[in-house]
Amino acid sequence: MTMTMANRIPQQDDADHPTPEQVRRGRRTAFLLFALGFGPMILATIMFYTGWLNPAGHTNQGTLIQPPVPVAALKLETLSGEPLASRFTAGKTDPQWLLLVAAGECDSRCEELLYLARQANIALGKNANRVSRAAVLGGISGDLAARWPTEYRLMERLVPAPGATPAWPAGVNPEQEPRIMLIDPFGNVMMHYGPENSGKDMLEDLKHLLKLSQVG
Repeated sequence: MTMTMANRIPQQDDADHPTPEQVRRGRRTAFLLFALGFGPMILATIMFYTGWLNPAGHTNQGTLIQPPVPVAALKLETLSGEPLASRFTAGKTDPQWLLLVAAGECDSRCEELLYLARQANIALGKNANRVSRAAVLGGISGDLAARWPTEYRLMERLVPAPGATPAWPAGVNPEQEPRIMLIDPFGNVMMHYGPENSGKDMLEDLKHLLKLSQVG
């Protein structure tokens, strides 16, 4: 009896460990899940930057940032101290695109961009919840501060992290000219707009990107 039980123990141990074929199958399943989740977004980004397989021959209306700048380089955080970059980490269940308005003192040009970002977002209709809005402003007037809770209540305020200076992408200098930056769900600052662009320009780009992308 003792020998019989001893002979059975290795068989039980083997059953507790996956076979090489089970390991390979698990890896294939994990890769497939990743491809289904992130493949369309990666493909959409490649198509947008290169025009590859783009049947509409779309030309972007904003200014492309090449190469894209990681959002962590902006060194921004919420008023409660949450780093903006933490929202774009792997594993987020509902990644969003982000329209970020940046300006020094918020003058009339800055207010125009705040308005355009809001209207373009609203005009997306059923896809409006796939895009969020935020603003990093050096200062605002008392009048704008009073109107903010009603006119821009869905536009979050951001500030530079303590002791940090944002590394703005090439072509973006908010102290000289207000800009709207578009950040993709992977945390890449990929495009920017200014007073020379219309709300229609921004809306056209957003609709095109959201149509291509299944992420965000």
